[in-house]
Amino acid sequence: MNPLSLPWLELSVLVPLAGALCVWPVRDPYRAARWCLAFTGAALGCAALAWLAYDLGAAPGRRLLPDVLGRPLLEVDELSAPLLPAVALLHFLTALATARTKMPRAAFGWLLASEGLRLATLGCLSPWVLVGLLAVGTVPPYFELRARGRPTRVYALHMALFVALLAVGWAVSERSPPGETGWAAVPLLAAVLVHSGTVPVHAWVADLFENASFATALLFVTPILGAYAAVRLVLPIAPDWVLQGIGLASLATAVYAAGMAVVQRDARRFFAYLFLSHASLVLVGLELRTPVSLTGALALWVSVALSLGGLGITLRAVEARFGRLSLADYHGLYEHSPAMAVCFLLTGLASVGFPGTLGFVSAELLVDGAVGANPYAGLVVVLAAALNGIAIVRAYLLIFTGARHTSAVSLGITPRERFAVLTLAALILAGGLFPQPGVASRHAAAAAVLRDRDERLAADDGD
Repeated sequence: MNPLSLPWLELSVLVPLAGALCVWPVRDPYRAARWCLAFTGAALGCAALAWLAYDLGAAPGRRLLPDVLGRPLLEVDELSAPLLPAVALLHFLTALATARTKMPRAAFGWLLASEGLRLATLGCLSPWVLVGLLAVGTVPPYFELRARGRPTRVYALHMALFVALLAVGWAVSERSPPGETGWAAVPLLAAVLVHSGTVPVHAWVADLFENASFATALLFVTPILGAYAAVRLVLPIAPDWVLQGIGLASLATAVYAAGMAVVQRDARRFFAYLFLSHASLVLVGLELRTPVSLTGALALWVSVALSLGGLGITLRAVEARFGRLSLADYHGLYEHSPAMAVCFLLTGLASVGFPGTLGFVSAELLVDGAVGANPYAGLVVVLAAALNGIAIVRAYLLIFTGARHTSAVSLGITPRERFAVLTLAALILAGGLFPQPGVASRHAAAAAVLRDRDERLAADDGD
């Protein structure tokens, strides 16, 4: 039997869910951390093998989960193939880089459960199952906020609105006559904008970073599941005027959030607004609907997940040593943690498309596609990227330069943190120096998405 024919995608979902059941009863936090690391590593291996099996065209063998409405519950396609190992890698590196001082307060069981739900979401093509997975995926952060005694109202209201709009939108779209799904796509559009933190429904993102643990907030937002919902649920059925609404709202959010990131005085809020700007740029590329812009958006999606994931892991490691970081004063931490400083700058610049990094080609494709579709949209995309670059350099200077920090204990990077940051740095640089495989994969995914949209709209017009 061909090993690649095993149900690796289903295993990548079931392994962390089983790990959550094993970790929850464990009272020793250090033992729970070791179990969590083992399960996230196994899930990463399964997700990577699922991608490899799809890339090599291995025929799927026996499935572990039942079919839904005549199709597999979970399956890999051109869009989700690289996203699965990328998301699994972020969970593994987050668990690996968790400092011992944070382990007693870390929710390893929820981390594993959330990973299983996110991987299942990225591997789901059935609309109603996808709606259910997106809804259930909003639950773990709520319970962590309650367990920490932090306010939950802002997050709960926004996620309840997201789930309601998503369910109503898809229910209406299914019952709409062919060719008349335009208004049904409006609630779906609104749901995507809420989950992506588009202005004016963006307050929950900063609130989550401020009140939840950095790991929970980071892993909840970096997969950009709002964009996944847009591709699977909105793009195939939405008329052009609905997609233009996504584009206009996303362009405004990209510039607004980038400007807010420049003036933030708290490191977590700076990261939250930086993410909001990048997530909005991904949605801009989806709205333009040209092969170049869509390829750029899908490539930027992967780039943002890895680069901002690395930036978040670096900020989290610095916080483990110095507590919450203020961007109102200089801290001068470079001498104590030069490796973290280098990783912070590398991952931050990669997210804005610095030459030689993973984000360079994707940013160029997105800008070219935006300029080709609408010159004014292209200018706004460039402006947002410039402001994000300024925000990253400003934060780097405030955290790592400008003063001399004294400490009686060593604050250097640990071997586990070094492995995490070097892994992400290697991926970012390798993707920048050898971009062709990634671009080819994202171009094929863009072509498949556009083909599916054209076929769906043609079928509706025919009916």
